[in-house]
Amino acid sequence: MKKKIAEWPYHDFATRLSVSVVYAFLAAIAVNFFYQPGNIYSSGITGFAQILTTLSKGFVGYTVPVSVTLFLLNVPLFVLAWFKIGHKFTIFTFITVFLTSFFIHIIPVTKLTGDPIICAVFGGTIMGVGIGFSLRNGLSSGGLDILSMTIRKKTGKSVGSISIIFNVIIMFVAGLLFGWQYMFYSALAIFMSGKLTDALFTKQRKMQVMIVTKYPDEVIDGIQDQMRRGITIIHGAEGAYKHDRQTILFTVVTRFELPMLESVMKESDPHAFVSISENVQILGRFYEESMD
Repeated sequence: MKKKIAEWPYHDFATRLSVSVVYAFLAAIAVNFFYQPGNIYSSGITGFAQILTTLSKGFVGYTVPVSVTLFLLNVPLFVLAWFKIGHKFTIFTFITVFLTSFFIHIIPVTKLTGDPIICAVFGGTIMGVGIGFSLRNGLSSGGLDILSMTIRKKTGKSVGSISIIFNVIIMFVAGLLFGWQYMFYSALAIFMSGKLTDALFTKQRKMQVMIVTKYPDEVIDGIQDQMRRGITIIHGAEGAYKHDRQTILFTVVTRFELPMLESVMKESDPHAFVSISENVQILGRFYEESMD
């Protein structure tokens, strides 16, 4: 394994490690400053870890730290990520989970407010920003993110929406064990986290692009040089005003790639007509950039 790590570009290694530290710190702040003081249960494996920590006192006689349960619950998911997503991805996910558990362990639980709604909103926001930021930079925060990303490759559904479906279980368990009001507070936190994740992790949001141009070869070369996207060509289109001949190009890009597309169009044909439709559903093959 040391040999593989040595082959990684130093810049890529340093960037991913920095992202791991940022996420771990944000997650620890969300858990220790808002979730635990407000009795709010987080999304994903972190929420399960909180529930197990709460139950541990009755089963083993003492409270097992959230940091310990969080790390142990992630161990089988590391195996799934290793075989289904990628080796480098799994290694950095392990680093991220370890740092998260470490920060949760060393940062003291601090009660900033007794209002559970404030705890749910701010805790969910901070956690969602951390998850979205890590996914956007090619890392996973572990837990249900790994399952969500595996399912997204098969179904094309957004990561945040898939996570919300899984997290319904956490909400009901929290309400059943600790009071139904905490189910609704936890639901609010999970909703905020999912929405912030989707807002930041834009690679799963697909956009259909129609380009009407007089210079199709230049546009096609520009798009294929910058992005790995297929293009459908319709020759012989006619403009209704001047009756001049145009070529129509169809392609699908992600929201993350939109700035690259805009740059390509400025260079290849700044006078082209470009129509973009957001959040399209893809049934055929669509290239997904590797997270490894």
